[in-house]
Amino acid sequence: MLYMFNGCKISHPRTPLNPSKTLACLEMAFNSILRKSGSFVRALAVAGQLTKNNHLGHRTLTFTAINQHKDSFIPKFHFSSVAAQKKPTSDENLLRIIESEIECAQETDDHNAVEEVPSNFPFKIIDNAGQQTITLERTYQDEEIKVEVLMPDLVTGEGNEDDNDNESERASQSSIPLSVSVYKKGGPYLQFNCVGYPDEIVIDSLSVKNPDLTEDQIAYEGPDFQDLDENLQKSFHKYLEIRGIKPSTTNFLHEYMINKDSKEYLVWLNKLKSFVQA
Repeated sequence: MLYMFNGCKISHPRTPLNPSKTLACLEMAFNSILRKSGSFVRALAVAGQLTKNNHLGHRTLTFTAINQHKDSFIPKFHFSSVAAQKKPTSDENLLRIIESEIECAQETDDHNAVEEVPSNFPFKIIDNAGQQTITLERTYQDEEIKVEVLMPDLVTGEGNEDDNDNESERASQSSIPLSVSVYKKGGPYLQFNCVGYPDEIVIDSLSVKNPDLTEDQIAYEGPDFQDLDENLQKSFHKYLEIRGIKPSTTNFLHEYMINKDSKEYLVWLNKLKSFVQA
């Protein structure tokens, strides 16, 4: 009895087979299956069914068919010889620029220098690394005085010599901002926002702070300091001078904060470098 399989006549398994003809038919069937589905599992199943009870043995026919198409079944892997991807060129360029800036900062500034505090400096300096401010503290009679000192505002170049008014002269000078708080035991305290210039202290604002007020309560803080009576303004300048807020103090703080800024800048650059090259 004959059967048709993919256009090929195959004898019933109980009928004696012609080995050469059977193998040829199996190869044709295998090729057809692979073209249509590409399924390795299906090809093996067909080979196993057609060769059952065959005297050639199903192993012989199956492996013969597989060997004809072995390149189709074996997956091909491509391995890169590079162990890790290089950083993008932009990162490498950025890292080189940061390193160059670090070298420049190290050469131009003495980062190990310690600013010598004058013997008559009235405040204790609290300088925490990584912060852009320092705090000054002192006791004056029954008062506690705290001063927050910010980084200086540096001005380079000469101002316009034709401008003689105070505002134009100040604009051409470096300065340092200060926030001065004067406390007494309990109750409110005074807060002055000031700017220190080489030869004078300018009070920008004065307010009376009540520590008992909540954040959503807005207290009246008085008029602009420049609108106060001139004698009252002079009296408050004298008030601060007696407590240590004067040009000799702010001039030292100006140099101190420039030195601190150089140190903090170098630390900041090294943090940038560590992040980029991580």
